[in-house]
Amino acid sequence: QVQLVESGGGSVQAGGSLRLSCTASGDIYYIYYSSYYMGWFRQAPGKEREGVAAIHTGSGSTYYADSVKGRFTISQDNAKNTLYLQMNSLKPEDAAMYYCAAAGKLPDGWASPTQYNYWGRGTQVTVSS
Repeated sequence: QVQLVESGGGSVQAGGSLRLSCTASGDIYYIYYSSYYMGWFRQAPGKEREGVAAIHTGSGSTYYADSVKGRFTISQDNAKNTLYLQMNSLKPEDAAMYYCAAAGKLPDGWASPTQYNYWGRGTQVTVSS
């Protein structure tokens, strides 16, 4: 089993920045020493959960939703078992609950949440205009 815990959410004004963190514990060997994907998803009230960004822990390849390209950066610190999401130039439409997730295989692409095996409980991001 793998446990994921997010942190770093908060309330900012439009144009501001936040950095989210996701720390993994438990059977993390499979995440950091094999072909695993870790991703950030978000869900606003009344909307479906959507993929924001993902990273392949082995190759370091990154993937982003078009809506966040150029503003958000996903990164990892394997020594700390931690995934990050640096969010700059935040917009009111970025406000949501942000979740960290991990998956071994993504046959339907990185942004499909149903493929992810492990999930954190989320951290809230609020952006005021």
